[in-house]
Amino acid sequence: MSTKERLLALLEENRGAPLSGEALARQMGVSRTAVWKAMRELQGQGHAIEAVQNKGYTLRPESDVLSEQGVRLYLRHSLPRVVVEQTLISTNLTAKQLAAEGAPHGTLVAANHQTGGRGRRGRSFASPPGTGLYLSMVLRRALPMQNAVLVTSAAAVAVCRAVEAVSGKRLGIKWVNDLYFYGKKCCGILTEAAADVESGGLEHLVVGIGVNLYEPEGGWPEALAPIATAVFAPDETVNRCRLAAAIADELLTLYDALPDTAFLEEYRARNIVPGQDVLILQNDRSRPAHALAITDEGHLLVRLPDGSEEALSFGEISIRL
Repeated sequence: MSTKERLLALLEENRGAPLSGEALARQMGVSRTAVWKAMRELQGQGHAIEAVQNKGYTLRPESDVLSEQGVRLYLRHSLPRVVVEQTLISTNLTAKQLAAEGAPHGTLVAANHQTGGRGRRGRSFASPPGTGLYLSMVLRRALPMQNAVLVTSAAAVAVCRAVEAVSGKRLGIKWVNDLYFYGKKCCGILTEAAADVESGGLEHLVVGIGVNLYEPEGGWPEALAPIATAVFAPDETVNRCRLAAAIADELLTLYDALPDTAFLEEYRARNIVPGQDVLILQNDRSRPAHALAITDEGHLLVRLPDGSEEALSFGEISIRL
């Protein structure tokens, strides 16, 4: 671990409390000049660090820069690997590359900005810098392929729990992979699976999560303005490291408990779809239906215009709230 990384870990552990340069240098076994240089680098990266004469350096409580040291500080699980970058093409792309190289179960990739974020069906996912939290996790366990939809449902519950624990804000779920706040989308989830050809099961999964924390400067692009929202107002703050850790912890807890699907009760309670008229978008065609319920398999049970019922295991729906 570099001097800068060790320094940031100490500042995160003592967030809000001053640490003298002399004490930091002694604890890390480096010179005060090395501490000063590392401190300047961290400040240059956006960390809100104050230097107060005769007191030392303080990482301010509202400092909101994503870092591996900050994420690890809040984790309940001991993750084997945490990769944090300020900018990535896509956290899912990086996580899939790491998974192909053998990255272990629980590997976490997080970023403050994506230049090529993706949603379902190859759509782009707006990921401007400083406005969101983007993370992906590598999950490895022998599960039947049909359980992939349950993992997406579990991820939706995990994000809802994490946001509520960190901020007290309650999100709703739109089957199968979107989270809503006051009637608009604030989070998308993309689960990508690699199959084990011999067993026909899952070799590994990569679950990607993108949360709109703040509205971009200048507002949402015209195409997104009617449907997108942020979880936090401009005058509110959230600790990204704490939120990333909470999401990772909740997701691992729910995934490792599968095939236990007790979480589906909460998934149903938070779901905004049952009881609504929807438009099913599937196989490049659309058809109207009335949403009835979420099944024990995580499928959406709908009633079609002819009165027949169908359980949807894939595809997506359009809904007007």
